[in-house]
Formats: sequence, C-alpha cells, structure tokens
Amino acid sequence: MSQTEQRWAAAYPELGTGPIPVEPCVSPEFFEREMEKVFKKTWLKVARVEEIPNPGDYKVKKLAFAQTSVILIRGKDGVIRGFHNTCSHRGNKVVVEHGDETFGSSKAAVVTCRFHGWVYDAKGDLVSVPEEGKFHSCFERADNGLTPIRTDVWEGFVFVNLDPAGTETVAEFLGDMGKHMGGFPYGDMTKVYAYNTELNCNWKVAHDAFAEAYHVATIHAGSFPNVFSSGLQNVLLAGPHRTTAVCLTLDAEPKPVAKIANGLSGASLVSAKAATMLPPTINPDKRPDFAFELCVLFPNLLLHISEGIWFTHQFWPIAHNRTRWEGRYCVPQPKTNSERWAQEFAQVLQRNAWLEDTATMEDTQTALESGAKQVMHLQDDEILIRHGYHALEKFMAAE
Repeated sequence: MSQTEQRWAAAYPELGTGPIPVEPCVSPEFFEREMEKVFKKTWLKVARVEEIPNPGDYKVKKLAFAQTSVILIRGKDGVIRGFHNTCSHRGNKVVVEHGDETFGSSKAAVVTCRFHGWVYDAKGDLVSVPEEGKFHSCFERADNGLTPIRTDVWEGFVFVNLDPAGTETVAEFLGDMGKHMGGFPYGDMTKVYAYNTELNCNWKVAHDAFAEAYHVATIHAGSFPNVFSSGLQNVLLAGPHRTTAVCLTLDAEPKPVAKIANGLSGASLVSAKAATMLPPTINPDKRPDFAFELCVLFPNLLLHISEGIWFTHQFWPIAHNRTRWEGRYCVPQPKTNSERWAQEFAQVLQRNAWLEDTATMEDTQTALESGAKQVMHLQDDEILIRHGYHALEKFMAAE
C-alpha cells in the first residue's frame, strides 16, 4: 500500500492503525461511565442566540442523559444564563416542557413555577414567594434561587457545562479549533431547516456515520451521484476536536433541475462557489474543489461550513443503544421566490441524504450487539473516527 493511501496515519502516528473495540458502542456499563466522565464534564451546545433574542426570552432544553433540563433565559442586561429546571420549593419543574425543546417569553424576564407560584428572575434569584410569612425561620429567600448551570457563548452558539466545579471557558475548551472555525457569519444565515428523530443506536454509531466520506459513493449514490470525493483533505486535529475539508468531483455533471437550482442559489453543497465569507483558516490552499468544512467539536457536535451555508448534526445519548439526532441546515433568507424554490430543492436533496445516513445506524447497532465482531477496522480516510475514540479514551481514563 502506498504512502499516499496511508497519509493520515503518517501525519498522526500517535493514533495508531489497529482496530477499534466494539465495547464502547454496546456496553451499558461503559455508557454510564461515559455520561459521568464526558457528558457531565464537557461543554455541550444547546442553543443559538437567535432562538432567545430579547430580554425575557427563554428556551428549555432537555438533557435526558443527566435526568435534567436547562432553562436558558436572556436577562434585561442581555446576558444568557442557564439554570436547572427545578423549583427550590418541592422540586417541581419550573417551566412545563413541550417536547425536547420548549420556548417562551416574559416581559418581566421571570419564570414562575405553576405548582405554588414561586417566581425567579433571569439571574436565578427567587423574587416572590406566595404566603412567605408562613415558612419557618430556616427559610431564606436569598438561599433558594434556581441552581445555576455554567453557560457560555461562542460565535452565537450557546453551550452549557454541568460540572459546577469546572473553571474552563468554552473558548478555552475549543482552543485552536475555536479559532479555526471562528469568524464565520453564522448569524447571517437565519433560514433554518431543522430535523430530529430518535434512533435505536449508540450515540457514537450515529455520530460516526456522518464523520467520514468513505460511504458517499454507496449510500448517497442516488442523492449525490459522483459528486463528492471520498478522500479527505486538510485534516486538522486539535485536542479532542477534529476537522477536514470535503471536496467535490469537479467534472460531475449535475442533473438538469439541480443545475437550474444551483444557478439560482448557493444553498446546495454540490456546486463550486466563491469563498467570500470563509475564514482564512478554511481551505487554506484555495482548492477549487472545496465543498465544505466538516468539523467535530467533542463530544457530540458536527459543525459544517461552506459559502452561504452552515449546518450541524448533534447526537444526544439517551441509553447505550438509543440516541436523539438533531440536524439543522442554515442559509440566508431568500430574497425572491426563485431563490426560495432553489433553497427548498437543495434542502430536499440534503434531507434525503440525511435519511440515507440515518438508515444505516440501527442495523449497525443490532449487528454489533450480536457479539459476532469484537472490533471495527478503519481505513485511512476514517481518521476522524479513529481520533474520536482516541479522544474518548483519554477522557474515560482521566481521574
């Protein structure tokens, strides 16, 4: 085998080339330790600032792996803060949830528990208690605010960290990868197509299906025939995070309708386009075949950017063999009806590709749980997956 075929192994020899154990994807015991050592210790993206733009706006996000949900509320000072959705009185949920994500707004920038009417402001302070005089002397209103969750913002993405003892900021956690992906105008792309579902598979099985291009020629032969190259370019590993460029096959001829849509809007990933908004760290060698940057922010967020497009995949663990997948595809608001049509067409293709991806995951989980195979063999261009298990192992081994 030539060195060209093994270029990422040569670039990152510390990752090794051996097979990857199946156990992290099938073991309930591993899952429980993973939740404690990884998901309850690291920064997790839970919102965009555009979702709660005004003082008093709030979002409640369920975090099933931690048996909690977080209230994200923007205060009158403009700061977004996070709190456990648990009343200090008798533990009722302060905000009644409607699904995995719940939105609301209060002109007074407060939230009120429906059970007994305790009122909390946007800083988490308990500001009103009905019949407060009937409580005993041990009760102090100042000591009974909402339980805070560390909350931070990077490039308009709202992150939380459930570890109350942690001191690292989200910028420090992202490190060089935050710098690499920073400076992109994420907030300018406010037309959002969002999808979600629950899958009977481990979160890593779902995650890994999106973190390589080896599968494109087979799984996406219908949606994107001969469009993307299976080889990765400009792979960069930074701490537990990793990124790569995914590139086009330039001589591929789009289907007639796709060609028309590409000429009307830049909402499709399958057309070569300018690079007026990409940070200088993205596609540094100015490859004409560059399609998009595929970045993995540890542990569970895939962030992709291209000219006029960004999209995410996020994988929320529910059980060792169950995952909530959330996909968001973001483009600028269309200015004409033809642009809107082109965006809709591009998104239908993207949705179909995502359905093709998710269609493999439950079969993978079932087959792995059979015990027929104890390891997985990765090829060189599956370097992001190999690095992901390497990073996970470091967190699992940490004190």
